[in-house]
Amino acid sequence: MPFIAKHILEKCKHCNACLDLVACPGAEENICIGCGACTLLCPNEALILIESKRKDKINIEVDGKKISVPEKISIKEALTGIGYVITDLPKEPEEPSESEIFAPCGVGACSSCSVEVDGVMKPACVTMIRKGMKVITTPPSNYMPKRIVCGFVGHPSGGVGTPWTLRKDPKKAIEIVCYTAGCNFQCPQCQNWHVAFRGRGDFLTPSEAARKMFLTNKKYPDVSRLTVSGGESTLNRVWLITFLQKLRKLYKNKNIRLHVDTNGSLLTKNYIDELVNAGMTDMGIDLKALSTDTFMFITGLKDKEMAEKYKKIAWNAVKYLLKHYKDKVFTGIGIPYNKDLISIEEVEAMGKKLFKIDPCLQVAVNDYQPAFRRKIQKTTSDDMKEVYRVLKETGLETVVCQSPDGFICP
Repeated sequence: MPFIAKHILEKCKHCNACLDLVACPGAEENICIGCGACTLLCPNEALILIESKRKDKINIEVDGKKISVPEKISIKEALTGIGYVITDLPKEPEEPSESEIFAPCGVGACSSCSVEVDGVMKPACVTMIRKGMKVITTPPSNYMPKRIVCGFVGHPSGGVGTPWTLRKDPKKAIEIVCYTAGCNFQCPQCQNWHVAFRGRGDFLTPSEAARKMFLTNKKYPDVSRLTVSGGESTLNRVWLITFLQKLRKLYKNKNIRLHVDTNGSLLTKNYIDELVNAGMTDMGIDLKALSTDTFMFITGLKDKEMAEKYKKIAWNAVKYLLKHYKDKVFTGIGIPYNKDLISIEEVEAMGKKLFKIDPCLQVAVNDYQPAFRRKIQKTTSDDMKEVYRVLKETGLETVVCQSPDGFICP
């Protein structure tokens, strides 16, 4: 069923996010194709999708077959209507399927769902169908994806996937960070929502992004840590693997650290192997919860089965990294805390489970404050001191907690 975006004027705060950050596919022609990108981004939920009564159809060609589909819809919706499966989990590279399209972000930022449209690669989720267009769902063998990437700045060290002790050394207290747009979660309290749901910006190849990172590093000649964060950095596997490889090549034999921040939801064993082989030396994994209900509440996901899969993959990734790459990859774990989102009892249970995996793990508790769409109460320093105490009593050696008054740490 085709959809169309509806503007709820009484909720609109005129923040212009829908104009500045969403690459609306029909904006120039004043056409809404119901892709939903603007509804994901609007911090005030002033845009919603409703069913459209479009009945007119046009002819297009998909993988050599001529088909008739409703007009003014996205390629993604057209493909769904003719039997293609839109997935939230990609298949491994060795088992691709022409009938499946991995479309995780919904805003056209990650390029994972890109298809060939009249000879040009375009994201299926936000590209409007047009009469007579020819779509090929399998990318050319030489195709190199692009992603929206922003940031490229010096950033204080000491995050989830960075050894906490580095903050004590002024020469190591900075890392170079870039942010990949697009995310497969829809966290209502996302503090980086302007990146996670961004559909407008600079699309860069892995080579272009690596070169930009390299040039940024020149402004900080003593910095040897390079970080890719998001959004969700792992959405486009080919892009991320190639990006790390290009960085390694640019730096040749120099002693640099390549740090990947992620929610862990796509980190299969094979994916982790590829990341390590590409040069990754540090990884921060944000484990959102232990129970599936809490996981869904924090991430905004509605499909319980998919949420359970994402959660399981992330927890298994921690075990796999520590079992096979403990001496090669520094692994840090992030846990969220705000009493409106997760109980201190569940945080304690997460700590106990992590202790059983490895008591030497660095566990960083992220102070979740009101942001984006969720009006939650602010955490206090006393809240975070209690979280710190509870986690330390599980036996974990290194616990770091964000708090309004600074970090609580060993």
